[in-house]
Amino acid sequence: MIAVTALVKNASIAAVWNAWINPQHIVQWYFASDDWCCSSAEMDCRVGGAFNLRMEAKDQSFGFDFKATFTEVNEFQSLKYTLEDGRLVVVTFLQTAEGISITWEFQPEQQNSEALQQQGWQAILNHFKKYLEHSSVA
Repeated sequence: MIAVTALVKNASIAAVWNAWINPQHIVQWYFASDDWCCSSAEMDCRVGGAFNLRMEAKDQSFGFDFKATFTEVNEFQSLKYTLEDGRLVVVTFLQTAEGISITWEFQPEQQNSEALQQQGWQAILNHFKKYLEHSSVA
């Protein structure tokens, strides 16, 4: 598993959780670079439920659906899900004195280097942190 982390300051655990699982928030932060977007998000956050995030280049030159099924949901604590290609992902949320610590672990795919994948997932997590810390959501 590869892990990326972030510390979200000045936000409640409830706000962090809501921004992570609520489609109206997901489309505001779920992208690895500023030339990409998440044009739509569907989320059924329960064991056996699924999500589908539509990832697209802003110039509309390329896009794909990012799909997974939840295998474990512990509100305000953790999520586990299996991506459409069978890889496992775990997200943990931990309240600390400094803020909400998020650890996002994933099994890498075989097409891109692990370093590139880690960079992409970290960029998405950084967008999440920025979205929460610089908006009225928190």
